[in-house]
Amino acid sequence: MDIKSQLPKFAVIVVMIGGAVILGGKMRGAGDKDVSLAVNVPSLSVMAQQGEKLFEANCVVCHGKNAGGSKQGPPLIHKIYEPNHHADQSFMLAAKRGVRAHHWPFGDMPPQPQVSGTDVSMIVGYVRELQRANGIH
Repeated sequence: MDIKSQLPKFAVIVVMIGGAVILGGKMRGAGDKDVSLAVNVPSLSVMAQQGEKLFEANCVVCHGKNAGGSKQGPPLIHKIYEPNHHADQSFMLAAKRGVRAHHWPFGDMPPQPQVSGTDVSMIVGYVRELQRANGIH
């Protein structure tokens, strides 16, 4: 058996195993461990203070204190949610329609019909102020 003829098969196997290891590493664990982050909380504007109260009433169970994440949901104080990747409208649609899991393995986020569009705007203002204070622009 010629070694050179077996190299392409070997390369495919290495790539497949490597992909499985990488995918397994990305998908493993977040749902069963606390992913919460330490969040620097700045002096908040009046609007963000109102958003903080709404966040605590509607979002904290999953997204954690100061949007730092929890065992139930991802941190919003994360570069994935920076404004140029997830615009404010993304948060509006997520609250209104829910969202399929796509960045984190926590499962789908259900719609939040108890939260009005105005409420979401204030919550987003709060999250954006926290993000800026934590280097996410």
